[in-house]
Amino acid sequence: METKKSLLWNLIRYFITVIFLFICWMLFSATLDFPYVMIGLVGSLVISLFVFNVFIEPHEAGRRSVIPRLLPLLGYFPLLIRALYIASFKMLGAVLTGSIQPGIVHFKSRLRSDLARVVLAHSITFSPGTITMDLDEDHYVVHWMFASTRHSKQAGSEIKDALEIQLRKIWT
Repeated sequence: METKKSLLWNLIRYFITVIFLFICWMLFSATLDFPYVMIGLVGSLVISLFVFNVFIEPHEAGRRSVIPRLLPLLGYFPLLIRALYIASFKMLGAVLTGSIQPGIVHFKSRLRSDLARVVLAHSITFSPGTITMDLDEDHYVVHWMFASTRHSKQAGSEIKDALEIQLRKIWT
């Protein structure tokens, strides 16, 4: 039974890798000519045989951490755009008034998926006034232009809470 389950997860990881590589091929080749599509498909099938173990680690395939849930994912984009606009206006106000208090803060995330942690790190970095400097498992180090606190729980709450809640719905 365990062997069948392992084989199933290997196949799922393989096909996810094939799909990802083929989509990349189609985006970069920018053509729908039949020979190019076939070269991309065959290349994706062959390359995936060698890289699927690296592309998606075995422990990631066992839970819902690779394939996102679609509806919460669609809800994430407006949330991210809203956070970007709020941070942009806050940054503009701080630049005009000179009220910047830069600092480096550390906090942890409750996200279990590696992919969700990386998306959160990038979302933090996209927001004006914050840069994710390091991500180690669930520990983030962030340069924050509005360091109102050095308390890790409070800083994490101000920087990531809304995004993290939505990401947990996507990848749990």
